[in-house]
Amino acid sequence: MIAGITTGYEAEFDFPAWAGPPRLPWLLASLPRAGSTWFSHELWATGCLGAPLEYLNFEPGGPWGHASGRPDEQARLWRQALATRTSPNGAFGLKAFPGQLHHVQRGNPALVAEVMRLLLGPAAPRKVVELRRRDRQAHAVSYARALLSGVWRAEQEREGREEPEFSSLAVERAMAMLDQQQAGWQAMYADLGVVPLLLWFEDALADPAGALAQVADHLGTRLDPAARVAVPPIRRQAQDGARDWLGRLGG
Repeated sequence: MIAGITTGYEAEFDFPAWAGPPRLPWLLASLPRAGSTWFSHELWATGCLGAPLEYLNFEPGGPWGHASGRPDEQARLWRQALATRTSPNGAFGLKAFPGQLHHVQRGNPALVAEVMRLLLGPAAPRKVVELRRRDRQAHAVSYARALLSGVWRAEQEREGREEPEFSSLAVERAMAMLDQQQAGWQAMYADLGVVPLLLWFEDALADPAGALAQVADHLGTRLDPAARVAVPPIRRQAQDGARDWLGRLGG
């Protein structure tokens, strides 16, 4: 958990307990700062697509940072998520970034193997939804600013952290990091023969209902308006600083 911030990982947002493996496990594959937090909550609110949050984010400062370096606790949290974040129709979503998978792989390869068997193993549905951001320069600026400032959520802006100093080099490095992570997803798809549903953040933001319908169709399930659940709202971060950086870059 993140102190003072409602993140959605709290027990009050759990679905009713689910016994056994989910019937429809799926992966929301994305990159940092691609709008995946907002979209994951939109998916979750349907009550029919699981609650695709970052259940493998054990990095310090992350939602389950207390489990960093503790493989047994990581495995417990993962199995707890399976039991409490599978929606009543049997759908379970995991949102992940390549960097998170690499981080867990270094310290807990057995857990990564277990996750991959569930999501993409020979007997799995092998359903992947990929969310990307079309405006690569804006994406890199957002990532660079978050890396420099440590501000990843709107709630953190209230803490009075200083605006990061403009750096074109930081943007270049952020672009290279994003490209490297994107290449990681593409390599995984090729290795496993997976064809993801590709969605663009900008299109999902313009037509959320249409994007949710595409996901449901890809997963082979349906959306039931009566199944909707309340989830924590996602506030958009202030955009003035990002616009200033884009202006300096000529974007």
